[in-house]
Amino acid sequence: MAISQDQFDRIMRDMPGFGRDPAAIRKRIEAMERLLEGLFVVPGTNRRVGLDSIIGLVPVVGDLVTAAMGGWIVWEARNLGMSKWQLARMAANVGIDTAIGAIPFAGDLFDFLYKSNTKNLRIIRRHLDRHHPSTATIEG
Repeated sequence: MAISQDQFDRIMRDMPGFGRDPAAIRKRIEAMERLLEGLFVVPGTNRRVGLDSIIGLVPVVGDLVTAAMGGWIVWEARNLGMSKWQLARMAANVGIDTAIGAIPFAGDLFDFLYKSNTKNLRIIRRHLDRHHPSTATIEG
């Protein structure tokens, strides 16, 4: 049984986190940032790491994959109507993370310390809190 485009749009709109509204976009971006930067805590430290640091250990391909995932966050920010200046800052964060992260060994340490996606999430939250205050969530 095929469904129409209107039915599909309604289903996607009603599913949590899949809408085009700022609150749904915020949830998606926060989930991606958690996946990339804060999946678990390194034992013996209080440092959180995620897929960005882990996948980044694979030379070249790992850095390109995490750059694409970070680029997706910038693309979602564009959908929020953020300014070109904010988008440029976010793209620069991803670019720096990718360029330096591609250097063997030193880049892996840099990935562990430099959290470009967390920086980008902070920029997005500032924008959302100013322009879409109803999307704010209570951190617990």
